[in-house]
Amino acid sequence: MKPTIEILEKISENSRNNKEEIFTRLYRYLLRPDLYYLAYKNLYANKGASTKGVDDDTADGFSEEKVSNIIAMLADETYTPKPVRREYIQKKQNSAKKRPLGIPTFTDKLVQEVLRMILEAVYEPVFSHCSHGFRPGKSCHTALNSLKKEFTGVTWFIEGDIRGCFDNIDHHVLVDIINTKIKDARLIKLVWKFLKAGYMEDWKYHTTYSGCPQGGIVSPILANIYLNELDKFAKKTAEDFYQPRKKVYTVEYNRVAGLIAKTRKQLKTATGQEKLALLKLQKELKAELRKTPCASKTDKVMKYIRYADDFIIGVKGEKADCEQIKRQFSKFIGQTLKMELSEEKTLITHSSQYARFLGYDIRVRRDNTAKPHGTHIQRTLKGKVELSVPFADKIMPFLFNKSVIWQLKDGTIEPIARKYLYACTDLEIVTAFNSELRGICNYYALASNFNRLSYFAYLMEYSCLKTIAGKHKSTSRKIVSKYQDGNGNWSIPYKTAKGEKRRGFANFMDCKNTDSFHEVIIDYAVLYASTRTTFDDRLSARVCELCGKTDVPLEIHHVNKVKNLKGKEFWEQMMIAKKRKTIAVCKACHCQIHNP
Repeated sequence: MKPTIEILEKISENSRNNKEEIFTRLYRYLLRPDLYYLAYKNLYANKGASTKGVDDDTADGFSEEKVSNIIAMLADETYTPKPVRREYIQKKQNSAKKRPLGIPTFTDKLVQEVLRMILEAVYEPVFSHCSHGFRPGKSCHTALNSLKKEFTGVTWFIEGDIRGCFDNIDHHVLVDIINTKIKDARLIKLVWKFLKAGYMEDWKYHTTYSGCPQGGIVSPILANIYLNELDKFAKKTAEDFYQPRKKVYTVEYNRVAGLIAKTRKQLKTATGQEKLALLKLQKELKAELRKTPCASKTDKVMKYIRYADDFIIGVKGEKADCEQIKRQFSKFIGQTLKMELSEEKTLITHSSQYARFLGYDIRVRRDNTAKPHGTHIQRTLKGKVELSVPFADKIMPFLFNKSVIWQLKDGTIEPIARKYLYACTDLEIVTAFNSELRGICNYYALASNFNRLSYFAYLMEYSCLKTIAGKHKSTSRKIVSKYQDGNGNWSIPYKTAKGEKRRGFANFMDCKNTDSFHEVIIDYAVLYASTRTTFDDRLSARVCELCGKTDVPLEIHHVNKVKNLKGKEFWEQMMIAKKRKTIAVCKACHCQIHNP
């Protein structure tokens, strides 16, 4: 039988080549076992794989029997998703507002992942290039890079905000949208089941009437299918709004350019002091010309970029044009998508002022400084988009929230020890600080004022030193002296499989253009054992990887993190040696692992 993933690739190719193609009989691919092994491979490494939903079903215990049972229920359409367990997470740092998070059972996650792969094969080729959230090869940074390239010269920003977007997705509208592309009643019915599964909160069942619950595996692709209609509307609005630039120079530019031409003509016959005076005048006029606006702002252009439910519009035109565009978007979102555009959060900002998008401050430069560009002198920064770190709004609240700093009575900022890390080893403390530092600096690597994060790095490093010093009842100076590495820096020694190494405090500049590096720390004996590479091969081999029994049904034993294993039991030693979070074992060994 042909691997299902190859069939999905063919579906994706057909969707790419024929945007209007309608797909049928997709449900049958949900009945193929190989997709479930691939789905498990995609899910088991996630942190939430061991998180329980409304029952004890997790990634632990995955087996051929489990896959067969799921397929049997889907085949006779008796499969019914269980309600998700509702939890709440903090929306923003230092915010009392919380965002609901739905946690499905692992079986439902598997089915959702398979459904997601099928829907992605159909829809990914037809999604707009302006959409960047929850898509392969797309990220916050791709959205920001597109903004830098496409928003050049815009005069206005419209910061779009849909009120409670994910919670207010209309189920009927969503299913109608899917129905235009997929004509498969059984697959549509399965989508309905997930949408109407409901949730459990404080052990009480609640029905879901709208929305795609955050936490669901299939929710992001469903949200993108829904909001793709907004992307198509934005494209049409931009096409209708577009008016090409008329090649008309400003009066002032023409005046200065005329004077330059006049002096150039006079220089042909001038001599002596007159020539020197004309040359000086010509130099002054050219400097003035480089500061003078060239063309009149007669063109009208609209640009649009969306990341998940956040979108921003760039407009070349007047403020009245922005007001009209805002009204058009509000009408479409209200009437077609059955949602509401937040009037108070959908702001119109002049591009000379900072607007906020994906945690960055953005504006368009008005710098008239002329610089050599090839063989010409150009105003290279004029009209370019500038991305900045919102230091006061993002970085400082983070530092206060993490107890990295405090503020003295005179307003001075001072790094302090994070006492809640005293129980950690010195290496773990440095690793924790490095992880946070790299996370922030990697995200803001596109910022033009990236160097400002040097102050952030300074506060983090001295808080780290004070934390280690406080743990040992010592001083930062003594800690630096204790851990000198001979290169003028301090670092913590630790053991690896290749010998002793040292981990110093991360250099924030390394985060600008390089990926973070994480070393594997071990201090145990290495065991070697042969194993199969894929889950379907490992399970179908029917050989217990722990006791060696043959021709027995196997189950996957799963752990959340290999580094948390103590190495006391033989199965722990094997997983540590293989650096794997899974091991295929017989039922007897699996029971022994859980009940030693």
